[in-house]
Amino acid sequence: MHGRVIRNTGSWYEVRTDDGRSVRCKVKGNFRLRGIRSTNPVAVGDGVTLREGETGDAFITEIDERRNYIIRKASNLSKQSHILAANLDLAVLMVTVAKPETSTTFIDRFLASAEAYRVPVILAFNKTDILTPEEQEQARYLQWLYGDIGYETFALSALNGEGVEALRKAIRGKTTLLAGHSGVGKSTLLNTLIPTANVRTAAISEAHGTGMHTTTFSELFELPDGGSLIDIPGIKGFGTFDMEREEVAHYFREIFSASEACRFNNCTHTHEPGCAVLAAIEEHRIAPSRYASYLSMLDDKEEGKYRAAF
Repeated sequence: MHGRVIRNTGSWYEVRTDDGRSVRCKVKGNFRLRGIRSTNPVAVGDGVTLREGETGDAFITEIDERRNYIIRKASNLSKQSHILAANLDLAVLMVTVAKPETSTTFIDRFLASAEAYRVPVILAFNKTDILTPEEQEQARYLQWLYGDIGYETFALSALNGEGVEALRKAIRGKTTLLAGHSGVGKSTLLNTLIPTANVRTAAISEAHGTGMHTTTFSELFELPDGGSLIDIPGIKGFGTFDMEREEVAHYFREIFSASEACRFNNCTHTHEPGCAVLAAIEEHRIAPSRYASYLSMLDDKEEGKYRAAF
């Protein structure tokens, strides 16, 4: 029997079979992803083979080859990874410039990981209805910055519906991951796009300006006009995983483009003479925030935080 994983609670999985049934399953065997140890060997979006037991239990016995996925370092184990979702057409990263603030470092790390596994990303700047004039200016700048690099961006208010229809059209017919910090409005957007989802929402902590987790496990929801949306718990940080140091620049589009003119093929874009990337930064053709994110990922590799598992 074959199906697709639509819910992962950490201890069991729900699979929608090819004939339309929903089957609750556990994992049979020890799955590996290219030799990398993962906290969740099976992810929402995976195609899987099931075997039903005589007692009514069902087990996942095989995982289909993944078309792509988005992966990050597990939050508590440096040598393990966590797969956010698999077999994606698109990822929507919800961003807020305030209440809570989404840092450019977080955005850039997410984008780099998505680039590494060829997952297109849309940036959705939410909460336009509550921003101060200064915050509105910051949101416009970030939309310009990432739009200039080549990422599609949307400004919206999931609460009052502003800009939601344009995003709805962009994700129609696609399997889309919905990601972001807790409190950025993912659950509100999901309830707007899929009124029958009835996903719980929570207020922002006034003391810290951060969101409180309302989504506790990953789940796939069918969109009314075609396609599906994978909702995952809010992500606090984004440690990159399974990325070689010399590859990092490849996943920053404008840095990779500028690097073609570097004097040395193995240029790290940190100190070398004839570095076209450093020249582009001096000439304001690469944003300082993007370069700072690139350097932070190089630091990750130097500190040996994300060594390949064994």
